[in-house]
Amino acid sequence: MHSVRLDLPKQFNFQVSIPIRITDINYGGHVGNDTILTLLHEARMKFLHHHKFSEMDFGGVGVIMRDVTIEFKKELFYGDIVNVYVAVTNFSRVGFDVFYKMVKSEDEIQVAIAKTGMICYDYKMKKIVSVPASVLQIFQ
Repeated sequence: MHSVRLDLPKQFNFQVSIPIRITDINYGGHVGNDTILTLLHEARMKFLHHHKFSEMDFGGVGVIMRDVTIEFKKELFYGDIVNVYVAVTNFSRVGFDVFYKMVKSEDEIQVAIAKTGMICYDYKMKKIVSVPASVLQIFQ
């Protein structure tokens, strides 16, 4: 079986701690894979907010997720606190990649790594647009 392998950036410039809630737990007694994607979204929103952006206003345009890759490493349980480290790289004309490293805050054991490919999008015109110059100045 072929497995996807992510090559993480060497440096992560943002970190957020997220507590695991009882509603994050699935029938297997741990955080489900769908919730991991939700935690990535939360971390991305906190990262954007830190830089005075949102997914609807990223330097004057919106952003949408093009793709996602997640490598699951260990389980998370109710009461755990996960530290999510975020890095933005690989800018192209219309998009960029967001990398995530998720570790348990208690012992820094890696629980997942992930990448979301993001595209800049004009919601009014319903089309893909270029990454704003103001965004490139901040992140490159």
